[in-house]
Amino acid sequence: MAHDNETTSASNTKNSSSEFRAVIERDREKRQRMSWSGNVLDYLDVVKENPLVAGLAHTRIYNMVRDAGIREINVEEDPKLSRIFKNKKIRQFDFFADEFYGMEETIAAIVRYFHSASLQGEESRQVLYLVGPVGSGKSSLIERLKKGLEELSPLYSLDGCPMFEEPLHMIPRHLRREFEKMLGIPIEGDLCPVCRYRLKEEYQGKWEEYPVRTVSFSRRARRGIGVVPPVDPNNQDTSVLIGSEDISKLDKYSEGDPRVLDLTGALNIGNRGLVEFIEVFKNETEYLHAMITATQEKSIPAPGRHGMIYVDTCIVAHSNEAEWKKFKSDHTNEAILDRIVVVKVPYNMRLSEEVKIYKKIIRFSNFTADIAPHTLELASKFAILTRLEPTNKCDLMTKLKLYNGEEVIEKGKTKKIDVGELKEEAKREGMDGISTRFIMKALDNALSDNIEANCIHPLNVREALVNMVKAGDFPEDTKRQYLEILRDIIHKDYLEILEKEITKAFVYSYQEQAETLFQNYLDHAEAFVTKSKVKDRNTAEELEPDEAFLKSIEEQIGIVGTAADGFRQEVIAYLWAIGRRGEKITYESYEPLKEAIEKKLMASVRDVSRIITKARTRDPEQQKKYGTMVEQLIANGYPPACVDVILKYAANNLWKD
Repeated sequence: MAHDNETTSASNTKNSSSEFRAVIERDREKRQRMSWSGNVLDYLDVVKENPLVAGLAHTRIYNMVRDAGIREINVEEDPKLSRIFKNKKIRQFDFFADEFYGMEETIAAIVRYFHSASLQGEESRQVLYLVGPVGSGKSSLIERLKKGLEELSPLYSLDGCPMFEEPLHMIPRHLRREFEKMLGIPIEGDLCPVCRYRLKEEYQGKWEEYPVRTVSFSRRARRGIGVVPPVDPNNQDTSVLIGSEDISKLDKYSEGDPRVLDLTGALNIGNRGLVEFIEVFKNETEYLHAMITATQEKSIPAPGRHGMIYVDTCIVAHSNEAEWKKFKSDHTNEAILDRIVVVKVPYNMRLSEEVKIYKKIIRFSNFTADIAPHTLELASKFAILTRLEPTNKCDLMTKLKLYNGEEVIEKGKTKKIDVGELKEEAKREGMDGISTRFIMKALDNALSDNIEANCIHPLNVREALVNMVKAGDFPEDTKRQYLEILRDIIHKDYLEILEKEITKAFVYSYQEQAETLFQNYLDHAEAFVTKSKVKDRNTAEELEPDEAFLKSIEEQIGIVGTAADGFRQEVIAYLWAIGRRGEKITYESYEPLKEAIEKKLMASVRDVSRIITKARTRDPEQQKKYGTMVEQLIANGYPPACVDVILKYAANNLWKD
């Protein structure tokens, strides 16, 4: 028996090894297929067949975004979006779609920059600068661009070039016009000192024989993607940007010999791709001149006595608003300011999108706890409320709902407030407030305080947020404002939600009443549509259809006036069709009518739910209804571990006498 186990184990190991080997060989074969080597003459044939391979950096990035897919969103087909965006054209860029939410305008501005720059206009010689509060997504947007470059097909480059430069640079100036006609593309740029030296010394000027090979973009290998972190103000060594001279070779070669060059600065290795400047304005102004020269002149100084080097890169910088304001206020920085395209990256202001952000973060984390309904929604509401600017047109919670595309009804009437006007009067909105990182820390804290139950719910998340705000390094007035939002606005809003949730759960223990309401509605609606009379089920008396009763159901879902006639006809036609197919007809058969009946029942059940939930002791009938309600809450997604806590909270805080 032991021998059989050993044989099985050896067989499984062998199978696993062969699976691993198959994956490795598939990957190796794919990479070999994608790799290419030849000389400049061979490369000319490649360009003639596909001119896009010789595209400049901005064109490459724009094509990368465009080729992933662009979809025009018809906002008129979506009531929520039409209320938010009105007549604006909204495009969804699939390149960003799965990772970024509520950033349509920011992403559109970024893509607009790359499109304009790809046409070789003025923006191709300007820095793309993202400004926004901490945690708004600036770094993540740039990370997505860098990741996209790494996923592109390999780049054709001069073999051995420290800057992975375009092979067309080998074509002498006096021949370029002729080759441009043959290839159908403009040829821009000059050889770096290293390749110029090698062409002369190793290939005796026979440029067409110079070797060319493909290389992939890589952050880790520092190919085509450069990163410049903030540099110590007391030691701003430009070698981080433009490389240096290798001192160890100065004994062997003269100072003017290209072989002493070590072109490993961010602007060197970011050639043909992208260079990111992190917290850009923490650097001294003089240090930034190399950045501006790289964009405006498309060249950077070579270390030592080697003149200027052509560079083709897209520079993307970012920082927070405070640093931007400080830099902008200094009039001596005008030359740099004139060469910057500013794109604001504010916090998201739409509730539905904020919830998606936290769901995404949780999905890619090790967070495995149960999450009660409305937990992420509550945290999201708090985050957005801290980002909103007050207005005299409505309160903050109403503004939040309007920004989310919701219809706000007060005293039976829809509140008529233009979202565009609200945004227009609050131009800085979204540049302050609570970040997504703060919220995620609160979710983690709520879980750590409830490890045994392994669940988070609106109550412990709100408590975690209160504690974090109290301990946070906020100005006193800001702290007071945030605590008021949590203790007053968020508290009241959640109580309203909780009352509806509990009452709705109780409705399910009133199935019989729901079916009775449904049958009565059908009898009277059918009589109304067919212009006949209703036969009373108990007395057999023939009665006129009770329009007051019909209206009392329909108004629960906003069906009023002349719309009621059409609704009744739709209900009867739909249910007749179901009946003809032999399907069972219940109050749940037609969703709009189901919703109306449940809302009607909720009004009458509310008092019962209040009494039963608050009761310390219950009779058997009440206990049965309470048990059914708890089961329904669990069926609606409430983790069993937290239902009791939530219901105790409801008993103590709801329906106060």
